[in-house]
Amino acid sequence: MQHNIKSLIGFKMAATDGEIGEVKEFYFDDETWAIRYLIVETGNWFSNKKVLIAPQALLVTHWADKNFPVNLTKEQIKTSPDIDTDQPVSHQQQIEMYGHYAWERYGGSGFYAGGSAAVMDLPPVVDEEIIKENDAANNHADYDTHLRSTEAVSGYYIHATDGDIGHVKDFIIDDTTWEITDLVIDTQNWIGGHKVLIPVRHVKEIQSYDFKIMLDVSMAFIKDEPSFDETTLTTGKSV
Repeated sequence: MQHNIKSLIGFKMAATDGEIGEVKEFYFDDETWAIRYLIVETGNWFSNKKVLIAPQALLVTHWADKNFPVNLTKEQIKTSPDIDTDQPVSHQQQIEMYGHYAWERYGGSGFYAGGSAAVMDLPPVVDEEIIKENDAANNHADYDTHLRSTEAVSGYYIHATDGDIGHVKDFIIDDTTWEITDLVIDTQNWIGGHKVLIPVRHVKEIQSYDFKIMLDVSMAFIKDEPSFDETTLTTGKSV
C-alpha cells in the first residue's frame, strides 16, 4: 500500500515496554530513495529528544491506530548513541548506532521490515577504513551527503528541462519496501494548476544550495499529468 509522508507525521511509536514518542519526519537516501530512518521525538521519559529509528526495527504497523510498534526497549533507545538530528549525520555515527541495536548493515540481501515478506535492498554504509581514508583528505568526508530530510526537501522548487513548474508538496512511499516512489508536486503558483505525481526515476539531481530538484522531463509532460487525489491512498489503492 502507498502512503503520503505527511499522513504519517504524528504516528505514535511503541517500544516493547511502552510508548516512545511520535514521528516528526523521515530521512531518505537521495540515490536509492529508500527511507533510512524515522525521526521520533521522545516524550518526557527521555527529555523530548529526537532519535533515529531504522525501518528494520518496525513490527507490523497498526495503520488504523496510527501506531508504529518496534522490536526495541525504551532502555535500548535511552542508551543509544547520542545523535543531534539538527546536524548532518555521519557514517561513523550510523555505524555506532547499528552496532548498538545489532541492526543489519546496509547491503547484501537487505532485511525484512514491517512484517512484510518484501526484502529491502538498501545502500551500503561506507566501511570504516574508507571513512578514515576520506577524512584524511577532507574533514567533512564523513558526513552522509546522500541522507536527506523529507521536511527539509519539502518546498524545494521543481525544475523541468525547460523551466520551473512547481514545488515539492509531499512524498509517496510504498510500505512494503519503505521506498519513496513519487514526488507530490504543487503547480498552483506556476500554471494555476493542481497537484501531480512525478515518479522519482525522473529526478536527475537535488540541489541543496538553491533548493531545487532537477527533472529529466519537460513542463509540458508535467502539465499533462492527471491531478493527484489523496483519497486514493487512504483506500489502499495504487496511484
